[in-house]
Amino acid sequence: MKLGFVFPGQGAQYVGMGKDLYDKYDTVRKTYKKASDILNMDIAKLTFESNEEELNQTKNTQIAILVMSLAIEKLLKENGIDADISAGLSLGEYSALVHSNFISFEDAVKIVRKRGEFMQNYVPEGTWAMAAIIGLDDELVEKACTDVKNGFVVPANYNCIGQIAISGEREAVLEAMENAKKLGAKRAIELKTSGPFHTEKLTTASDKLKEELEKIDIKINSSKKVIKNLDAKEYTSNDNIKEILAKHVISPVRFRKSVEEMINQGVDTFIEIGPGKVLSGFIKKTNKDVNVFNIENVETFENCLSILS
Repeated sequence: MKLGFVFPGQGAQYVGMGKDLYDKYDTVRKTYKKASDILNMDIAKLTFESNEEELNQTKNTQIAILVMSLAIEKLLKENGIDADISAGLSLGEYSALVHSNFISFEDAVKIVRKRGEFMQNYVPEGTWAMAAIIGLDDELVEKACTDVKNGFVVPANYNCIGQIAISGEREAVLEAMENAKKLGAKRAIELKTSGPFHTEKLTTASDKLKEELEKIDIKINSSKKVIKNLDAKEYTSNDNIKEILAKHVISPVRFRKSVEEMINQGVDTFIEIGPGKVLSGFIKKTNKDVNVFNIENVETFENCLSILS
């Protein structure tokens, strides 16, 4: 058995996520406290006691998911469960980088807080939307976008076979959704997002993030591998990681190919670490023969532990 860790991104959050883990395990509480001390904000209170509107603000969502994911990751390591290869969906790549010792916990907490602020505050004026296109090949989704008569819309997340998220101006997204249906899509669903994420429209946010990334130390750790969102290849010493992380904000996420790359490198068991089980679904649609666990609460943690220990 070869394990691979995957970490979710924005959109998986919900109020109260991880609360039972926090109540039961001292390691989890210490992780939240450490992050809260670094940022001088109560992340546990934000995650467990805020309302949906507050938690769904990008500046809050990203840090809340990161801290929950890393608290669970630390709990797994303490119980002898580790992986030498990992990936994440957009924001989730930061958790993978911490897991693999490419970036320190402290720096990740700081930079992800900034990333969320920039992605929230530097959305250009306009009405923006994202939508999931289900049951259509990549090329036809791309055609559905390029055939839009007016406005900006592009593929943003290549999630799994038959599911791609598109992003752009809302009217253009709605038109692309109709185009996709005409081309044979099973469904086209508008998503609950507030910005043109993973498109060139967030170039200012990307530039601001690059400035902050220059202030921290990031290095390749040869003992563990991280698969990049950008091209679904593992980071190497030739990569400019800071430049790549800045480009994430304006580039499509290649999650399906990232999963395929992990499988090509021998991974047969995936653990999704963090809120929800969206990535677990993507992985099973990509390859139904692999084993997939998700850990987001005490029950799923203990179940995974009992099977893998």
